[in-house]
Amino acid sequence: MYLYLNGEFVHQKDAFISPFDHGYLYGLGVFETLRVYKGHPFLLDDHLERLRHGLIQLNISYSIDREMAENIINELLQLNNLQDAYVRINISAGEEELGLSANPYVKPTVIFFMKDIHLPKNQQKEGRFLTIKRNSPEGSFRLKSHHFLNNMLAKREIGPNPKVEGIFLTEEGYVAEGIVSNIFWVHNNIVYTPSINTGILNGITRQFVLECLRKLDIPFIEGFFTPNELLKSDEVFITNSLQEIVPITNIGNHHFLGQAGNVAKQLKDLYEKSRQHLYSRHQL
Repeated sequence: MYLYLNGEFVHQKDAFISPFDHGYLYGLGVFETLRVYKGHPFLLDDHLERLRHGLIQLNISYSIDREMAENIINELLQLNNLQDAYVRINISAGEEELGLSANPYVKPTVIFFMKDIHLPKNQQKEGRFLTIKRNSPEGSFRLKSHHFLNNMLAKREIGPNPKVEGIFLTEEGYVAEGIVSNIFWVHNNIVYTPSINTGILNGITRQFVLECLRKLDIPFIEGFFTPNELLKSDEVFITNSLQEIVPITNIGNHHFLGQAGNVAKQLKDLYEKSRQHLYSRHQL
């Protein structure tokens, strides 16, 4: 596959970065993952907005707008002969001397990865509470950054089964998020989801789903919830930009509606109608 690296389109076998990149040495980097549907980069503006906030937090000086990002993505689609694709935009601090730096990073490493994506339609998953707790954000809010050890340890805990999603709890015992997802549940026709004040990542699909709920006039509450409150629900689903909206069939012996869940079905229908033309949740 071809990728974009610092202004050039190169084959993956010819792509190299410096061992002195502070993204490698100190984990200073942020990334976004998004889907391209028939050539359209869904919610690209929202991803770029979050990327900009992350770059500011990491003191990385770099600016990218929709036109530039879309031109890069379109060129990669042609080079890789794809219409539907997974895209990862990765920006790290770039090459500097050894040692922690308080100065702005002005020569970042910019990479657009792309690969084909084939996910089963109407997939469902089992949820499983993790014993490892969700770590707290390194800064004032959680970045989609290179600091992924907490997630990796959680993935090792549940194993390689793609039909299982681990569910983090906070140190205080509140429901947080999945290993690579945000979580929602429905009880008495109200949708519940953890607040970002629990320290979770404010997922782009999470934000889009909240806009969908407003448009559908479905009430929702963001807050701090215990596992028992989650287990009382009728339907549970998780969200992320690659897998979209995925119903959870069960958590242990507690079973939910899965694909039969009415709220998840409404959201999936609206998602499918939107994904080939929206650049932002604000256009819904």
